[in-house]
Amino acid sequence: MSPVPVAQEKNTSSAVASCSRASCAGEMVTTQEMDFKPVSGIRLGTAAAGIKYPNRNDLVVIEMAPGSSCAAVFTSNAFCAAPVVVAREHLAETDPRYLLINSGNANAGTGNGGMAVCNATCTALAAEVGCSADEVLPFSTGVIGETLPLDRLTAALPTAVSGLDENGWPNAAAAIMTTDTVPKLASRRIDVAGTSITVTGMAKGSGMIRPDMATMLAYVATDAKVDPGLLHQCLEYAVAPSFNSITVDGDTSTNDACVLMASGANSAVVITEPDAAYTALCEAVLEVCMELARAIVKDGEGATKLVEILVEGAVDSAEARKVAYTIAHSPLVKTALFASDPNWGRILAAVGRAGVEQLDIDGVRIWLGDVCIVRDGGRAPDYTEQAGQAVMDLGEIAIRVELNRGSVATRVLTCDLSYDYVKINAEYRT
Repeated sequence: MSPVPVAQEKNTSSAVASCSRASCAGEMVTTQEMDFKPVSGIRLGTAAAGIKYPNRNDLVVIEMAPGSSCAAVFTSNAFCAAPVVVAREHLAETDPRYLLINSGNANAGTGNGGMAVCNATCTALAAEVGCSADEVLPFSTGVIGETLPLDRLTAALPTAVSGLDENGWPNAAAAIMTTDTVPKLASRRIDVAGTSITVTGMAKGSGMIRPDMATMLAYVATDAKVDPGLLHQCLEYAVAPSFNSITVDGDTSTNDACVLMASGANSAVVITEPDAAYTALCEAVLEVCMELARAIVKDGEGATKLVEILVEGAVDSAEARKVAYTIAHSPLVKTALFASDPNWGRILAAVGRAGVEQLDIDGVRIWLGDVCIVRDGGRAPDYTEQAGQAVMDLGEIAIRVELNRGSVATRVLTCDLSYDYVKINAEYRT
């Protein structure tokens, strides 16, 4: 299985100007025809609360049918946002019925006041739908360090609740966007013992992407009935090679979260043990997460190239990932990729400084696509600049490293670093 990063909340230290990305411009985000499959027992509603962006939906309510199970993983950032703290607490206390998501404001770095506002949003939704406050899991994404406008959020709740619909996925995928340029949605339908079950998911993320748990924000659902413990194992299985193996800029967000919901609406598929049905479900969830993770990197802020880094022949997974991320996070490598410059020495240098103990450089081999660029301690004798240039001119590029030290491999997805990345992040708060 191949590993692949995450998240996105922006710091208030960003400079001011006007954001060039579609979702930052303030206009209504429209959803084009999207290939998705509704999940029975899961309904989604959206509303325009005006939290940051005027004239576009920025609030999402997700309703799970009674008897649903739910699993989630969250950011490892020590400055985790108020909704992360509250969602963890509520998930440990009860079986959630509703998810409440807002974009435009992260409610992170807001202290006790942010916690109070977060709890108040849960209470407000609970009153609107007739459940207890701890049956609501809150999620936020957007600017760090600013107060979440409680009055605007709660005023929009009736609209979101009245619009709850199993076909609400595309509108919800658009509403959770921040600097994303496109909604991210994926579906699979699989046959389990003669019965069709559905897995559908959505995600947001474009910058501040490198998860150490799951992702930016992602929500995946199935209509199968699944034991809660098995559901959590399924989620962990899926996020490791997907959201936990991608990186745009190496920054782990304060708000990252990934949720897996099982509505149980398809009563013909009840999973209570790790059997063939469970294996099939896990593979479908993994496929959805992989597709969403790839979409996040492809939509990386200012990105023009999607880059797969494969490290093979490592002693263990930690060593392989260390090398892969050193390459993926190198500004020199990423800017060479943006320029379509086959400056292979930057890749070689990144491998050399990754901290692999007693690395035998004569045994290391490096490829750009199918072109070997490094062999026997230096440039491959048969390498030509023309061959390297042909690979670097592509929109999707593979970098492969053979360490020749063991049998472990890992895969990470990343992107290039362009002028627009700096512009987008310099102008984020306006």
